[in-house]
Amino acid sequence: MIIRPGDIAMMAFIFGRYASKIYAFENSMIVYAIAAVVLLSAINILGVRQGKYTQNLLTVAKALGLSVIIVAAFFAPHSTDQQSAAAPTFQGLELAMILVLFTFGGWNEMAYVAAEVKRPERNIARALIVGTVAVTVLYVLANSAFLYALGYKGMSSSDAIAVDTIKNVFPNIASRLVAALICISALGAVNGLIFTGARISYAMGTQHAAFRLLGKWNPKLGTPVWALAMQAVIGLVIIIFARSFIDTIIYTAPVVWIFFLATAISVFVLRRKDKNTTRPWKVPLFPLPTIVFIATSIFMLYNCITFAYANKPKAFLVVTSALILGVIVYCVTETLFTKKAK
Repeated sequence: MIIRPGDIAMMAFIFGRYASKIYAFENSMIVYAIAAVVLLSAINILGVRQGKYTQNLLTVAKALGLSVIIVAAFFAPHSTDQQSAAAPTFQGLELAMILVLFTFGGWNEMAYVAAEVKRPERNIARALIVGTVAVTVLYVLANSAFLYALGYKGMSSSDAIAVDTIKNVFPNIASRLVAALICISALGAVNGLIFTGARISYAMGTQHAAFRLLGKWNPKLGTPVWALAMQAVIGLVIIIFARSFIDTIIYTAPVVWIFFLATAISVFVLRRKDKNTTRPWKVPLFPLPTIVFIATSIFMLYNCITFAYANKPKAFLVVTSALILGVIVYCVTETLFTKKAK
């Protein structure tokens, strides 16, 4: 209920930042971020079809725009500086890993809308694999193009790497072109997070009596209206009070990796607890992939906690307090409603 609105706020901040490069005014970043959350939440409230078409349009536009930048980069003058001037170090690895793996965030989103997927036994695994591979290919191609055009020093010293990459090809419109592409990309991420995130709160509402309002599905619109509305409100509160992308990611990253770790461990628990459950997808080389995922989650969780504690102690305190409060509220309400049901 907090992590997902935090993710939405982060991508809304990115949209606001680059929309401000196209047209800026006082507090424009915050205004643009708020507008993105409100507009896309409203579209998803109006219907699944509207949310789906919006997502497809933004995703296609994003992929095409990124492809243009990649092609333009390879047509730009080639940099001869391809080597680091100094020996590589591991300084800053913690933050680098947090941000790089955030790039791949969303690979697991299909699982949240499983109940609305046709032939889920086939299409969920397919979407997870194809989506992750596609993002990886685009990510590697983009960074290879940046390295080709700018070289190592140029990449490490650039504050706007995509702009610097293509400005030799499109000198007059480079900054606005890249800003528009990032706006489209951010909006696509916001819409996807809104669409899938509300299904998490909705599922909790159907299974936990204290939050049953969130578990109501509007039969006319065909959407979880209350879950979408609550998600939007929390996202707006985070935008108004955090006012920063980096602060928001530090607030949410430790808890994200706690949940990833818990989910991976639950695979072993559920395989033992629900032995007779039909499993149409067989994980290759199981349990090796799950063990690697658990080890990675522990490594990232440690990095996130140590970085937040060292650099943003207030953020660390807020994250810890919210997590503890969530556990207390869940346990207390579960006990109260269980006794009431009896």
